[in-house]
Amino acid sequence: MSAAPGETTLLSVEQLQAGYGDVQVLWGIGLDVARGRMTTLLGANGAGKTTSLRAITGSIRPRAGRVVFNGEDVTRLSAHAKAARGLVLVPEGRQLFGDMTVQENLEMGAYSRRARAHRARQMELVYTLFPRLRERRSQKAGTFSGGEQQMLAIGRGLMAMPDLLIIDELSLGLAPVVVKQIVGTLRTLKDSGVTILLVEQNLRLALAICDYAYVIAEGRPVIDGPSAEVGKRAEIRKAYLGL
Repeated sequence: MSAAPGETTLLSVEQLQAGYGDVQVLWGIGLDVARGRMTTLLGANGAGKTTSLRAITGSIRPRAGRVVFNGEDVTRLSAHAKAARGLVLVPEGRQLFGDMTVQENLEMGAYSRRARAHRARQMELVYTLFPRLRERRSQKAGTFSGGEQQMLAIGRGLMAMPDLLIIDELSLGLAPVVVKQIVGTLRTLKDSGVTILLVEQNLRLALAICDYAYVIAEGRPVIDGPSAEVGKRAEIRKAYLGL
């Protein structure tokens, strides 16, 4: 996919290969994320979605291929260096500091020089998006419900001032009413100019809220296209998405 007329590509992943030890998981994954859009990466369990995100964001090193972000080849940069440039991951399982308060967890997100300079402004943004976090800013994160922890994890990601916010498994373990609230927040962020790449187990949800979809299977690309079109492909829904 190339960006549509009037759009620019913020993230471009080209022929990405990656794995763990002697096991190769990704075999030539490619995707483009247009600035200001919401894009989703879909596939069955074990398809290589989380590995793709880890290779893109730097927690594992690609074996081949390129990751270009904001016009810069960042393939070999560390996760911290990529986050400092605005490529920010909200990981599966949230990975919060349970013994630290909401405020302290949010402050940990603003570790880069760029983010520290705007920490107060970003904190106010997070508290405006998630009023419950403001109400409980002195409470320890480990005492929160799953939905509250997901709000905090997204808030911590926002503290890093992302140009691209990548979210791995947004709705995992959450009640539908909480998912609906968080989806509303993502739409608000998108409208404000934040670009989002979403990996999501609820495939109907992902196809409903995202502009463009990529489907992978066994670490290889299968199909991509506007989400509405991908969702209509009966053979794709059955073979790769379980729908």
